[in-house]
Amino acid sequence: MLSLPRELVKERLLAFLKEDVGQGDITSQLVVQQDAFVEAEIVARERGVIAGIEEAQILLEAMDISPKSFVRDGAKVEPGTILLRMKGNAGDILTVERTLLNILCRMSGIATETRTLQDKVTSINPSAKVASTRKVAPGCLYFDKKAVAIGGGDLHRLHLDDLILIKDNHKALAGSIKEAVRRAKEGSFTKKIEVEVTSAKEAIEAAEAGADIIMFDNMAPAEIRSAIEQLKSKGMRRGIVFEASGGINASNILEYASSGVDIMSLGSLTHSTKSLDMSLEMKSPSQR
Repeated sequence: MLSLPRELVKERLLAFLKEDVGQGDITSQLVVQQDAFVEAEIVARERGVIAGIEEAQILLEAMDISPKSFVRDGAKVEPGTILLRMKGNAGDILTVERTLLNILCRMSGIATETRTLQDKVTSINPSAKVASTRKVAPGCLYFDKKAVAIGGGDLHRLHLDDLILIKDNHKALAGSIKEAVRRAKEGSFTKKIEVEVTSAKEAIEAAEAGADIIMFDNMAPAEIRSAIEQLKSKGMRRGIVFEASGGINASNILEYASSGVDIMSLGSLTHSTKSLDMSLEMKSPSQR
């Protein structure tokens, strides 16, 4: 699970808020009594897996708003579930509302989709994992990846320095898979080496070169199954992690899970997932 120091998370959240506020929440300043003190609740409006509760509390406390959570990150909730209750200045709550909901809705949407797909995969291949990619919204890498972890998925790479991942352009510039892997091994002994392949022939070349992970890129499940069988027949299955990537979605993920791979990575987990619907509802004025 990702866990940055609280102050660093607060800095990032306040940067999001600052971008939204501009020179001030003019509507709240003109319409709402400046010393009004209220209670408000965040309520789930659909079924899902909640993520972002910790971040919501950090943001609210940074705005001198007192939060009380009723669920934890990773909890499955039904429509109508109260997630958070808060007390504070009415204008401050209205000012932070959209940033707060953006974080909670987006993270919960990612966690929900990840959990749904991971549960499907586990039903036929208990050892296989659903993984994210680096296709995240700019500035949201930490929050998107944390949401994947809360949903039960694997994070894959967070940054370019996490893993040596030799892709098609690297292979083209190096001249071959064998040469690319050779250069990678010369440059670092501390990092695992993953090679993206598009055929059984390339998979065998990558295994012979000493790749730790082989990524079958945009290959059909039947093609992947055949490539893995060929690797097994050559005694090259043991010790290598197999990953499928490209074109995987909810409708075909079970086919990939049964192809023999260990990991299925989906960029859609973070670049196309629907946010979970929730709302912030003001209650009656509260006592300080």
